[in-house]
Amino acid sequence: MAEPTSSSSIAMIGLGRMGANMAKRMARAGITVQAFDAAEPARTALAEEPQIVCFDSLAKTVASLATPRVVWVMLPAGEITENTLGELRGLLSAGDLVIDGGNCNYLDSQRRGEQFKALNIEFMDCGVSGGVWGLANGYCLMFGGSDRAAQLLSPFVHALAPSKTDGWVHCGPVGSGHFAKMVHNGIEYGMMQAFAEGFALMAGKKEFDFKLDAVGEAWRHGSVVRSWLLDLTAQALKDPASIAAVSPVVADSGEGRWTIDEAIRQGTPTPVIALSVMSRFDSQGKADYGNRLLAMMRKGFGGHAVVKNTPDVKG
Repeated sequence: MAEPTSSSSIAMIGLGRMGANMAKRMARAGITVQAFDAAEPARTALAEEPQIVCFDSLAKTVASLATPRVVWVMLPAGEITENTLGELRGLLSAGDLVIDGGNCNYLDSQRRGEQFKALNIEFMDCGVSGGVWGLANGYCLMFGGSDRAAQLLSPFVHALAPSKTDGWVHCGPVGSGHFAKMVHNGIEYGMMQAFAEGFALMAGKKEFDFKLDAVGEAWRHGSVVRSWLLDLTAQALKDPASIAAVSPVVADSGEGRWTIDEAIRQGTPTPVIALSVMSRFDSQGKADYGNRLLAMMRKGFGGHAVVKNTPDVKG
């Protein structure tokens, strides 16, 4: 893959937490980043960053690039990504490259790839992992598309990844990048759930008075479960008050659901991932109706007492 040079340039569309930090990391590697976000504060936040030039429209951003133009879209999955990619099909020319780096469904990526292919525009789907730490530590990149597209992308991959040789993979054709990221996030759900349940078990064993932060810290060194997720968990355990202050509601952003959908399509069992997603639904209160109904069943057949909701008392 090609090395980044001072003349390399790319457009970054979407300057949220991920997009802005990715733009900064590339700029600090000597790449000129032409940036756009519909929200003016997002553009203003990068105004003082060397090597980043912000524009107030998508059309102006694309026009600023030399050919072949490379445009990275870093927006949430759904309508905003669909509309932006649709607009780009009218702004780009044959031989240009579009990368969708959001957490999109791989089936959408395959469909979009065909739309760009009909215009002889290269399209790649890229799963990005690294979160808020990616600016300092680099991002893990999983991308799908043609070999030519991978060559066009290579200077930016080398700038974004932890190193020129590690933390990135050309997975295969269009769709494979987002498929790999989908499975990655499904695994992440299961690992997070296992850590949460294990530490909850120890917290519940009052007679041992576990120092949970000490256990977590010990596991980080030499244990078979050591990982970055464990590092983050051990750090959180050092501040029990902060944990107690958090509402026990865990969001799910879609990738876990898509992983289960794919498992059903294939007939491939993924019970750990499936149960971890169901646990998130439970935390969101989506099990409440069923649990109330269960309590009423027990009362009906066995006369068991039910716990009544306490109405809010307003002064």
